[in-house]
Amino acid sequence: MGSERMEMRKRQMSVQQETAAGGAGPAQQGQPGQANPRGSNACCFCWCCCCSCSWNEDREERNRKASHDVKEGTADCEESPTPTLDEVHTWGQSFDKLMGCPVGRAAFRLFLRTEFSEENMLFWMACEEFTKETNKTAIEEKARVIYEDYISILSPKEVSLDSRVREVINKNMLEPSIHTFDDAQLQIYTLMQRDSYPRYMNSPAYRNLLKTLSEQSPES
Repeated sequence: MGSERMEMRKRQMSVQQETAAGGAGPAQQGQPGQANPRGSNACCFCWCCCCSCSWNEDREERNRKASHDVKEGTADCEESPTPTLDEVHTWGQSFDKLMGCPVGRAAFRLFLRTEFSEENMLFWMACEEFTKETNKTAIEEKARVIYEDYISILSPKEVSLDSRVREVINKNMLEPSIHTFDDAQLQIYTLMQRDSYPRYMNSPAYRNLLKTLSEQSPES
């Protein structure tokens, strides 16, 4: 009997030691519902933690502001004033003169909208505004907005660019500057000049505008 009591006592002591050791392990590693002792550093390992989410929210806010700044220069073209007869005549002289006239750009943009290619003008105008930026942070943010709006293959407003120009842009986006989209802007400008501009000059929209202004002219 004495040996049996000794054996039971040994087993009880062994169980108590295992319980104590087991209780220490989970406390160090943390259990569900308990505070993580490394909680303050969790965001260094997970993009979904508190401080990174805060950073992402700040980035989204900056992007929204940059997008608003970019679109300020591309206000809806219906708000533009009626052109004069002389202005409309000059549009027919060259594409450069059409694009150099704010009212001409607005009228041409309306025509592009009917051909479902308005994104070409929007991209060109966004690039024009972008090249005026001087703040480095704003340049980076607006470059990202323009890329997502007009260069990304996922965008419904993606413009048509060849692979060489896309490769140049992708390299430029590593360190954006006001020249990031220079090649793309020139390519889209040339596309509109060769493709859309001749059709606009021969369109009822241009001819009717010219006719209406001619009839309203005091000299007629």
